[in-house]
Amino acid sequence: MIPIKKVEAIIDRHNSLEKELSSGKVDSKNYAKKSKEYSDLGNIITLAREYLNFEKNKKELDQIINDNKSDKEMITLAKKELIELKQLKENYENKLKIFLLPKDDDDQKNAIVEIRAGTGGLEATLFCSDLFKMYEKVCSKKKWKIEIISISKSEAGGFKEVIFLVNGNNIYSYLKYESGVHRVQRVPSTETQGRVHTSAATVAVLPEAEEVDIQIKESDLRIDVFRSGGPGGQSVNTTDSAVRITHIPSGVVVSQQDEKSQHKNKAKALKILRARVYEAEKNKRDKERSSNRKSQIGTGDRSERIRTYNFPQGRVTDHRINLTLHKLEEFLSGEVHEEMNESLRLREQDLKLKNLE
Repeated sequence: MIPIKKVEAIIDRHNSLEKELSSGKVDSKNYAKKSKEYSDLGNIITLAREYLNFEKNKKELDQIINDNKSDKEMITLAKKELIELKQLKENYENKLKIFLLPKDDDDQKNAIVEIRAGTGGLEATLFCSDLFKMYEKVCSKKKWKIEIISISKSEAGGFKEVIFLVNGNNIYSYLKYESGVHRVQRVPSTETQGRVHTSAATVAVLPEAEEVDIQIKESDLRIDVFRSGGPGGQSVNTTDSAVRITHIPSGVVVSQQDEKSQHKNKAKALKILRARVYEAEKNKRDKERSSNRKSQIGTGDRSERIRTYNFPQGRVTDHRINLTLHKLEEFLSGEVHEEMNESLRLREQDLKLKNLE
């Protein structure tokens, strides 16, 4: 049961925003934000009003039933309408509960994704590359734009590490469930006896942080420049274009050397640094709100094993929700990734609803 005051607050806020926006007195800085809030409330306002009218409508139907005891047809119709009204109320209540769930302000942000090879040697670097290709296909299907920040290749042709930015709408709300340890079980191409090996890669998804999200003072940064090097210690640049930035208060260190320009390397390094410092602050806040932390899926400890990709059996299993899809190839090609993501989102929604009650 939703407290009536919460539903009345939705209607009052919608009415207040409507008057404010139509007055023409809202400054340009807040107009977009208030317009979006008004639009979001508009999606639920009819349900809120109908929910409040339930008791009034129920009372009217009860009165018809009590006042027309001799008219069986009238009573039958009124009772049928009452059953339908109760079902509608339950439907409205469920939708209102979801709307009233605490919102994650980061859900609408772009995301920085970091994939790193874990245990498993060269096979882990190949798996790291496979994961990157999977996310490339998912982003392509959703028409999201990928911008590579840095790539470190292995001798086997895989990636030791790849960091990229994803631009589009509501990126973090989708990709945040990918954070954690991804495990693969398959026979490596170098395996002569056909034995199945287990390797791993870690995925970190960070909301892209703007300067307004977190203030980083120049005095808190130590910036070192050095000459970037290639494989085997070979120099790939004759100038000090590589950049290492240390955020002194948090100890976060980011190095960037993919670009030939020191200025570009510094800009990319700052983008990653800002996201990592912001994430650290966000995790600290979540730990302080234990109930909020318990209702999160995939946004906690990066060392948590979240998913296994089993090639011999052609299956992918998400351990957080105990869901197995026997569609491994389709999953890696981005075809059924949405199915897994939807299940994770609904599970998190259920957990939040329980905390709301």
